[in-house]
Amino acid sequence: MFSDFKIHRNHAKFRNEVLELLRTICEMLVVVIVVFTFVARTAIVSGVSMEPTLTDGDMLIIWSLGYKPRQGDIIACNCDGLGKVIVKRIIAVGGQTVDIDFLNGKVYVDGEEFIVRGIENITTDPESRLTYPLKVPSGKYFVLGDNRQHSTDSRNSAVGFVGREDILGRAALRILPIKKAGKL
Repeated sequence: MFSDFKIHRNHAKFRNEVLELLRTICEMLVVVIVVFTFVARTAIVSGVSMEPTLTDGDMLIIWSLGYKPRQGDIIACNCDGLGKVIVKRIIAVGGQTVDIDFLNGKVYVDGEEFIVRGIENITTDPESRLTYPLKVPSGKYFVLGDNRQHSTDSRNSAVGFVGREDILGRAALRILPIKKAGKL
């Protein structure tokens, strides 16, 4: 009889530990869902448009909490025209003027050459029928890939100007591949 009580007590202890474990897992899932909905998310770079900065398959943490888009930021944004999330660099914000000299391959914002350290390629492919210089509308952003010759970006009508509501956040960290992990 005493052994029956001991078995029952062990069974109750085991059941309580399982319930506590399940409760902890549920709480962790809620935290993860909240974080990845309102604070940060992940994005995977698809293609060569951001080389050499980012390469195909890189996994990024996208920071969205309190984020205000700025010129030079690498962002992830919804692109309805392409039907996917794209990763690009903000070249100009609403109110700024973009000019691209396709003969010498330079990009200008408000008359100043826009230079990104480490990006050596030039912009010689107009990729659209846009006429430059052009002013970026208020609340919109002009984005380009760092690999300008192989990027579908604001020069293409499928992307065009990006609205603030389409920006998911700023690429804050590269987490994969591990050997290239770090802050962007």
